[in-house]
Amino acid sequence: MSSRPRKIVQASLETPTTGTIELAHDWREASPPDLALSGGVAFASLERVPDHTYGCESGYFVSPHGEIFFFLQLDQHPEIDPATDVVYLAGDFNGWQQAVGQAEWALVPASLDGASVLLWSGKAERFLTNPWLRFKFVTGQHLWLDVPVNAPNVVRDGLGNSNRLINPECTGLHLFRFTLAAPLDLSRAWRVQWTRGEGESAPLRPNGFFFNLKTELPLGVLVRADETTFRLFAPRASRVELHVCAQLTQQGAPHSYPLRQRIETRSERRAANGGTNGAEHAAAPGSWSGVWEVTLNQNLHGWFYWYTLDGPRDEFGGFDPQQRVLDPYALATVAREGPGIVLERSWVGKGDRSFRTPGWQDLIIAEAHVRDLATGMAIPATMEERRGFAGLRKWVESPDFYLHRLGVNCVELQPVTANDALTTDEYHWGYMPTSWFAPAPSYSLAPAEASGVRELQALVAALHKRGMAVLLDVVFNHVGEPAHLRFIDKLYYFELDTAGVLTNWSGCGNDVRARSAMAKRLIIDSCRYLIESYGVDGFRFDLAELLGIDVLREIETALKRVKHDVILIAEPWSFRGHIAGALADTGWASWNDGYRNFVREYVRGGGSVTQMEYYLKGSPWYFAKFPAQTVNYTESHDDRTWIDLVTEHPDGDGHNPTANDRRRTHLMAAMLFASIGIPMIAAGQDFLRTKRGVTNTYLRGDLNVLDYRRIHRFPGTHAYFADWIAFRRSDRGRLLRQWSRPSEGFFQSFSVKGSTALALLYNADRSQGPEHLLFAVNPTLQEVTLPLDAPTAGRSWRQIADHERFFPDGMHGVPQPVEAELFLAPLSCALWISWG
Repeated sequence: MSSRPRKIVQASLETPTTGTIELAHDWREASPPDLALSGGVAFASLERVPDHTYGCESGYFVSPHGEIFFFLQLDQHPEIDPATDVVYLAGDFNGWQQAVGQAEWALVPASLDGASVLLWSGKAERFLTNPWLRFKFVTGQHLWLDVPVNAPNVVRDGLGNSNRLINPECTGLHLFRFTLAAPLDLSRAWRVQWTRGEGESAPLRPNGFFFNLKTELPLGVLVRADETTFRLFAPRASRVELHVCAQLTQQGAPHSYPLRQRIETRSERRAANGGTNGAEHAAAPGSWSGVWEVTLNQNLHGWFYWYTLDGPRDEFGGFDPQQRVLDPYALATVAREGPGIVLERSWVGKGDRSFRTPGWQDLIIAEAHVRDLATGMAIPATMEERRGFAGLRKWVESPDFYLHRLGVNCVELQPVTANDALTTDEYHWGYMPTSWFAPAPSYSLAPAEASGVRELQALVAALHKRGMAVLLDVVFNHVGEPAHLRFIDKLYYFELDTAGVLTNWSGCGNDVRARSAMAKRLIIDSCRYLIESYGVDGFRFDLAELLGIDVLREIETALKRVKHDVILIAEPWSFRGHIAGALADTGWASWNDGYRNFVREYVRGGGSVTQMEYYLKGSPWYFAKFPAQTVNYTESHDDRTWIDLVTEHPDGDGHNPTANDRRRTHLMAAMLFASIGIPMIAAGQDFLRTKRGVTNTYLRGDLNVLDYRRIHRFPGTHAYFADWIAFRRSDRGRLLRQWSRPSEGFFQSFSVKGSTALALLYNADRSQGPEHLLFAVNPTLQEVTLPLDAPTAGRSWRQIADHERFFPDGMHGVPQPVEAELFLAPLSCALWISWG
């Protein structure tokens, strides 16, 4: 050890008086390393942790006798049944997949420190090599078990796969546990350092207990008749100061007041810990909750305010006493930097709750952007109104409102809370939030007067009067600039690596640590407020994978207490992974990216009949335990539009679509609305909206704005979407709106070898009455004949639609019959109904 640089990788404070230290190399000396805290604070004790402790995170450890152990903790893998499943150790040392089925690499049931594990052991020498070897666990069915993203030895390859590394210098003998004589002051920056000789020090990072610090006290601003209380959660701050002014012009010389630490009573502490005192507070008559507050003897409704904070400025601190910080609970803000606006809750009032939210199975969603909808609307309005809530509300109230004419019953608005747009004129998708409560100033007519509150409430109420549920796209996985939460506590609110650097699985510069107790509460409080004060019907969570399945479960539970029929939709992925399968065991629905990708290929002759049948049936079981768990879509705000993706034009510009482009769009629409699940379209998709082939248009208002003239260029396509929507919502379309999984015999499919064409019979077993639907589609450029069985061909069928139109009663022309050999033209589809 003496020949190597003495380095501390990381040091963590796990409870107020205990923690762990990880060295860069194994420590093989009998006595513990000579370490202490900065300021001359000695450890009360310092001892090596049991060797298998490292393996709980890394998947392996090496004993002092030179034996290596690889193990899998069964409580972390409920999908593994040790009585029936065989798990193998695979890696660079045994050919990876070649290990499956080889008894010498099979893990065996065992117990480590009382925990049930699957374990493999052998001589360590062959594994401790340079270059370092990779490994992973795999089942006998070739299912690779995921590596936790926070594993200390995780490594990703060029294909995005995560594996584990075996570090010969870190085998479990490099970890130590310490105790302290008294809790540390968290507002100070502490370091672990060597007491003798040279060596690199490391910051002491609060961990474990720190992220569970919480309060149930109301936060933000509480306005009463003749006083105003300001309250902020900042558990490591050494100083918090409030700045207020009555006019924006007074920001250079505001009134400033220091906040004091709020000591919670035992009953308040008990409430924060779910009815128990909490071990670290059990003996204290009162304790600090991390909350700072000040009460001013004046009603400050309409005033402007912000905070400044100081605290640790080490790698995990990020405090800056010069930075103006917007209250995360501010109900309105003037701009992205603030200031916040003090609002009395009674002034905000309640949102519209008279609307009856449709059942999930009845939803037909249109994803839309406030400014995209309003800018080009065909009604009189000022340019200021066309930028935001007020103009869109006028458009919604117009008898010609586009989405009303289309017939959808749910609008999913892209983010409407404050974002990091520099000016009110700047176009912004809204996915870089600076507040989770305040309406976007750029959508408000008078931001300094908090007009956005009333304007957004009026917009939601107007949509409800149109019979449309309102979903808000919310972004809780990352924040925009300035990242106000970072200056309140970077460590508490953000995911960091061991060096204190922000992780970036969102692709937007940071990842919120949603599992921290008060970050989770902030998310729940935001959603609760948006339901109660604006009357929204539900949410679509952006990059929900980053919040984690456990947090999403808690959010679901909390919000269903507020609104039992709240609609919850997740974007179940991030750059880190995908959790749609795990969400199937919750009450969340998920955007179905598999559906999206498949249909894009299917209409161009790709894919398979089996896949098409799976998606028409609602992606059952793995993705969706109940039908409405899958949100089926083929276009959203991200990437290119549908028509730009499928166009035959080589430059990917669908501005002037070909006849086949349009025909394929009709096939897509028919499949989308005939699929079990929740259908979602992007606003403008029904009139072949194009972004001229541009992929990322998040700042391109000129490309994103809806050109309503295209409705008149492509009236047949617009009408085709509208007719399908009307049919699906009608009583005749009830077989497409399934709440629970239908019987095994509900579907019957028909196909022919060598073609991807498919016909699907709904209610084949008559489990849902005498009515039947028959949907057939041929995405190829060749004619196809599908053989039907005698009972199906022998029924009395009435054609409802083909690939060009819906047929009204008393239709003109020749309907296509259903025969034993069902003819399908190239790029065609059809829908029939039978009552016998």
